[in-house]
Amino acid sequence: MRKSRFTETQIVSILREHDAGASFIELGRRHGVHPNTISAWKSRYGGMQSSEIARGRVLEDENGRMKRIIANLSLENDAMKELIAQKLLGPSQRKAAVRALQDLGVSQRAACRIARCPRSVAQYRVRRTDDPALLERLKALAAERRRFGYRRLTIMLRREGFVVNHKRVHRIYRNAGLQLRSRRKRGVRYVRGNVVPPVTRPNERWSLDFVHDALSNGRKFRSLTIIDDFTRESIGIEVDFSLTGERVVRVLSRLAQERGLPPTLKFDNGTEFTSNAMLGWAARVNVELHFIEPGKPTQNGSVESFNGRFRDELLNEHAFPTLFHARTAIEAWRVDYNHRRPHTALGGLTPAEFIEHHRTTPNSRLSAA
Repeated sequence: MRKSRFTETQIVSILREHDAGASFIELGRRHGVHPNTISAWKSRYGGMQSSEIARGRVLEDENGRMKRIIANLSLENDAMKELIAQKLLGPSQRKAAVRALQDLGVSQRAACRIARCPRSVAQYRVRRTDDPALLERLKALAAERRRFGYRRLTIMLRREGFVVNHKRVHRIYRNAGLQLRSRRKRGVRYVRGNVVPPVTRPNERWSLDFVHDALSNGRKFRSLTIIDDFTRESIGIEVDFSLTGERVVRVLSRLAQERGLPPTLKFDNGTEFTSNAMLGWAARVNVELHFIEPGKPTQNGSVESFNGRFRDELLNEHAFPTLFHARTAIEAWRVDYNHRRPHTALGGLTPAEFIEHHRTTPNSRLSAA
């Protein structure tokens, strides 16, 4: 509404002239006001003094202010009811709550008070600039190592000279849509019994197991995996259509000539390992054979974990047309596993780096899990 050009005191003075006998038409001509306006003044202010009009104006302002306070309190009360079922644990959640309250019409100060969020936090805007070279290299590594997660990719980036922590890599990794689809795992039973003591040095105990796969034409082949339980090194992977007990003995005899045998070999109760050829060979070379309990693969966890990586990173990612292609790719992967692939159980080192570290500092706290 347009503000009147007459004050309350002037209006009261004009109305007094009317009370003295002047008509509305005469007062309008004298003061330049329409007679209807003076009539409206008479209805509103008739019989009032200037002080009473001023006091009424103050009361109206106070009443309006009280209504606004009540409205704000009601709005804050409704906003608190909206947040009462939510747990605001971190700054990001509190900032989101402040924005939601502001969308409801609550002021920023009130929203920060309700959400218990400092205004400096609510007003902060992230100014982040990601290195394009880092993003491109991360994408290249993720394409090359398609089953590596962000933690192992962080280790690979650090080796190449990038100064990054795992949180920054994880954010870029997530924003670029590089997350892995988790594969379903079988239920694992943790059992007691038939437990061997932990290893304390390289070449103290080897674990053996078989992994099955098929060529592109559907013909099945087997892989004998052999790892060192302490260094997690892949000692050898023998690939063929048939691997009998005699073939396992020949593989172990060849490894004995190349690097020597450990005191203990650990494996399941497969017929290749329980054959007379295997038992006779072990007695001749004085090697202890440790068999896990039937149906308890977790007792041979080291080689089972290796087999999982072997299948996940190689066998599930490739189709081999011939046995020659399978042997070539598996051997290349084994070398890469030993010399380039970081191992989280070894503190981010490769098995080769861990062996060298243990050789130079045998009393170091860094040891295989």
